[in-house]
Amino acid sequence: MIIKAIVSFAVCFLITAILGKILIPVLKSIKMGQKILDIGPRWHKSKEGTPTMGGIFFIVGVTVCVIIAAVFCALDGGNGLYELIVNYLFMVSCGIIGIIDDRTKFVKKQNAGLTAVQKLVLQFATAGLYVFFLFSGNEPETALTLPFTDYKLELGVLYYVFLIVGIVFTVNAVNLTDGIDGLAASVTAVACSFIGAVAYKTDNELVLFAAAAIVGGAVGFLVYNFYPAKVFMGDTGSLFFGGAVSALAIWLKLPVLLVFVGIVFYIEAFSVMLQVASFKLFKKRIFKMSPIHHHFEMCGWNEIKIVTVFSLVTLLVSAVGSYGFLK
Repeated sequence: MIIKAIVSFAVCFLITAILGKILIPVLKSIKMGQKILDIGPRWHKSKEGTPTMGGIFFIVGVTVCVIIAAVFCALDGGNGLYELIVNYLFMVSCGIIGIIDDRTKFVKKQNAGLTAVQKLVLQFATAGLYVFFLFSGNEPETALTLPFTDYKLELGVLYYVFLIVGIVFTVNAVNLTDGIDGLAASVTAVACSFIGAVAYKTDNELVLFAAAAIVGGAVGFLVYNFYPAKVFMGDTGSLFFGGAVSALAIWLKLPVLLVFVGIVFYIEAFSVMLQVASFKLFKKRIFKMSPIHHHFEMCGWNEIKIVTVFSLVTLLVSAVGSYGFLK
């Protein structure tokens, strides 16, 4: 299992890094540059024009790894092949929504792509189809496994509602985290490393293989996305990563693990929700700017420090959560 995971990581890392070298000049030549919101930190304006849609690099890398895994599954009698395909198609579907969004921004020549309603409709439809196909034909799964205990919380049909809402929230939380150089890719790499570790300890080879590919893609992308970024992943990459993190935990049958490995994603999302609610209700802002990584920027933290601290928080909380499920 370890050797296969290392190969998966290496293949996806190399493909992502090579595609970055080849395609960044292409993205520049077609002027696929990021538009920066006027409401963001003023110093981010210097990043305007940086190529975006770089998420395509690691999506291709993950696709190659999935094809390799699918071939081995087929040779092994097809064991796990259906789950592999369903989970992969869901991740890619999230990425496709991101591609549509990024492409719309490019055509409009502004930061606004799909409307919030359009995005949510597509995301809920995709999440609903994913949950339906993942569990159809299988023994019904309606209980949440809780950490640090053998107790399972039975939810009945609400379990599927919980998954769909949780998936959409997670995907958008990862999208919100992608606001400074290297942040979303770094946090995703740490989160998926721990999901992979749990998969290894529970002998789930395919989840480990897929998690290793995601980590490889994230690290390969950081070659170009770490501060100062030469390319942004765009919604193409952040929505794909959000779908990947969600799918890996659900595939592992441990959706509550997302609470731990996704702690930074959720803090980012809740910071926006709290900021909006506070301003609408009391005309006061809790943070200097949201999502919360911008608040720390406004407090004088540089981007490298924010990425480092947020990654360490993910590492520590993920370690606690992983231990809770393996205890």
